[in-house]
Amino acid sequence: MQIVQGVKGVIVGATAGEGHLMSWDEHIMLIRHTVDRFGASLKVIGNTGSNSTAEAMEATEKGFAVGMHASLHINPYYGKTSTRGLLAHFNSVLPMGPMIIYNVPARTGQDIPPSVIQTLATSPNFVGIKECIGNDRVRQYAEEGITVWCGMDDQCHDGRWDFGAMGSMSVASNLIPGLMLELVTGKKSPSLNEKVLRLVEWLFHEPNPIGVNTALAQLGVVRPVFRLPYVPLPLSKRLEFVGLVKDIGRKHFVGNGEVQVLDDDDFILVGKH
Repeated sequence: MQIVQGVKGVIVGATAGEGHLMSWDEHIMLIRHTVDRFGASLKVIGNTGSNSTAEAMEATEKGFAVGMHASLHINPYYGKTSTRGLLAHFNSVLPMGPMIIYNVPARTGQDIPPSVIQTLATSPNFVGIKECIGNDRVRQYAEEGITVWCGMDDQCHDGRWDFGAMGSMSVASNLIPGLMLELVTGKKSPSLNEKVLRLVEWLFHEPNPIGVNTALAQLGVVRPVFRLPYVPLPLSKRLEFVGLVKDIGRKHFVGNGEVQVLDDDDFILVGKH
């Protein structure tokens, strides 16, 4: 569905894909499956980053061995390190192949400073950065000739057209790939952005990926199974989503069936697996 609507690449096992809840065996298997099935039609980026350098190195080596086109790396979270430590961490995996850095301080508790990105950008394996700290940082990188994607759905329209972002690495694109593509590759469209922002606000009512996984289940695209600690959005928000789909247009969403509300009992919550 993503390919048909023009998406250029997918990130496998990132936050929206519950990568942190998968074992590394599951993770690498899913990257391999995606490459085998769809790698000829779009870029497959494997989220092989970790707060452990040793794990990141092993996962990245295996990811490239099974054919991923590039790796996505977050900075070490919770157990934060120094600026020199960040460079040592990223440089441990950078020689293995094309790499995209993911900066999301709201989740990691630490900003990756521009000095780190500027140093890494001298390597031919550095592809660019998914930036979530704001469009001022996006503009700085764009002006420096560093490829930058906006990582915040509520900022991607302005980030693309006013601040120089290459495009977007998007959560909402899991649901409305064609509209998100139009938002960042068509032309500046405040009216389309306003339409999309209503969905984005709904998606992030709770931490990602709670909203997107609830929505995909309601659309019949995935089974209504949540790995704990994630649980689906409450009934009131599921009812609200049905209205959003109607207002935006069912044709813009992935899946073919009618959007469902789903009862609480329809969801399966999995602890140990």
